Amino acid sequence: MKNLAVLILGILSVIYILNPGAGIFELIPDNLPFIGNLDEAAAMALLLMCLKHFGIDLPDIFRRGTDKDRTINLK
Repeated sequence: MKNLAVLILGILSVIYILNPGAGIFELIPDNLPFIGNLDEAAAMALLLMCLKHFGIDLPDIFRRGTDKDRTINLK
């Protein structure tokens, strides 16, 4: 049941980020200075948390591996 709720939240956040219809539904209008994009940032954070729940850690792909992973064999 928890996985289904997380999946639904992830799908809703993707729909909100893609925003079909060019802004038909907005929680905070984008033309407000400084706070206009906070709702999209929250939707992106929610999507990243949902992906992490299912084992896909996107922020982790930018981290360097351990020393063993970075060793280059020059022979």
